[in-house]
Amino acid sequence: MRHRISFRKLSRTAEHRRALLRNMVTSLFLYERIETTVAKAKEARRVAERMITFAKRGDLSARRHVDSYVFDPAATRKLFDTIAPWYKERQGGYTRIIRLGRRLGDAGEMAIFELVKSTEQKAEDRKRKIEAAEAKELARSGEATAADKKKKGAADDEEAAEATDAPKKGKGRAKVAAGAGPARPGRGGKGKKAGAAGAGKAPSKGGRTKKGGE
Repeated sequence: MRHRISFRKLSRTAEHRRALLRNMVTSLFLYERIETTVAKAKEARRVAERMITFAKRGDLSARRHVDSYVFDPAATRKLFDTIAPWYKERQGGYTRIIRLGRRLGDAGEMAIFELVKSTEQKAEDRKRKIEAAEAKELARSGEATAADKKKKGAADDEEAAEATDAPKKGKGRAKVAAGAGPARPGRGGKGKKAGAAGAGKAPSKGGRTKKGGE
């Protein structure tokens, strides 16, 4: 029997347990639902509902108290501006624990810890999610079309560059051919002259040998 036991220690020290609960409550206010064990959800529910009660007061003292407990200032703003107005006509029972079953490994009992919402709020959340998904798909399609346009522009630029380079290459080849034409006869002429000179000198050499022989 659990006489004179007011809370669960969760196998943690006091500092670790307080940090754990603060983190869970902050995540609950930011994301409106979290998945955790049943024991942790029951301990966090006590703190979360107390914070919502402070937010319903809406004065500066309550805001400072909540801000000193949660980790993220965005969670405080959302709690006072968005979540607290949901429960103006509700006197408690702001959260819900939905059991999921045992998890593999240590067989811990898992649950979803979430804020209670009306049917109108659920319909608005569903509509908001659908709009966000559609906007994401449009953004993806826009990025794809932009990438295709970029590739097409790059291909057009390459084609234009090749078209501009082709006449330049043709002119260079024509210049090379024009320069090679007159050079060949000159070289051949020099060779012929050298051959003629050699032919002219041959008799002189022969004359010398003859003189030497004499």
